[in-house]
Amino acid sequence: MTTASDPRGLEADVLARDWFYRFTLPSGAVTGSAHAPDILAIHDTRWSMAVEALRRAFPEGASRASAIDLACHQGWFSLKLREFGFGSVHGIDARQQHVEDARLIAAATGMEHVAFSRGDVHGLSAAIVGTHDLVLCFGLLYHLENPVGALRVARALCKRLCLIETQVAPGQTGVVDYGSYRFVKPIEGSFVIVDETDETHGPEASTLGISLIPSLEALQFILRKVGFSKIEVLPVPEGGYEQLKYGKRVVLAAWV
Repeated sequence: MTTASDPRGLEADVLARDWFYRFTLPSGAVTGSAHAPDILAIHDTRWSMAVEALRRAFPEGASRASAIDLACHQGWFSLKLREFGFGSVHGIDARQQHVEDARLIAAATGMEHVAFSRGDVHGLSAAIVGTHDLVLCFGLLYHLENPVGALRVARALCKRLCLIETQVAPGQTGVVDYGSYRFVKPIEGSFVIVDETDETHGPEASTLGISLIPSLEALQFILRKVGFSKIEVLPVPEGGYEQLKYGKRVVLAAWV
């Protein structure tokens, strides 16, 4: 059995298996991944887009700021936030295995002031996990049957900036009859339904199976309605991951 006081043993444990991400360990060794390099590139693009917003949001540095990483998975972005300089980072994930993986990586890299715990985004509140200068919400919304509720939680936890990365669905515009052809309402955005009910056992799928993916218009509308004052669609860097480059996914900055 290895412990945090046995970094070589921890590193051996980490290197003995493949991971969803590529982590660089203190020795310089890099973890293996089951995913091809062209797929792994999505994480670098996401992070480079996040950094652009973080530098503007925290020009004084983030050493006195805290961050919460919703659906933290194996903790890759949580560790990136600590490397950026956040004073503390709390990663939360619905799957206990992800929490254990993230704790192992944090211990193996010697990263301090980063904690991981299990939790469902819909069960979180400021009373439970506090409020934070940054709320990170990457790769979560399109696996939820209640993305609006999740965004309400994100706003309740957020003191300054919320960064959201998600797949987006084709949009629909126009009006809809609302009780009578004489009375119509404008369509503010749309959702598509994706069936993940046969994939809930998988580590990256929905935990419930029915997923609602918002259109970009819907996402921006909801963010305004739940209380964010300014929403930006962040630019994709040259050479960025293809889904972000072509607008199939987006990274948004929502400001309190």
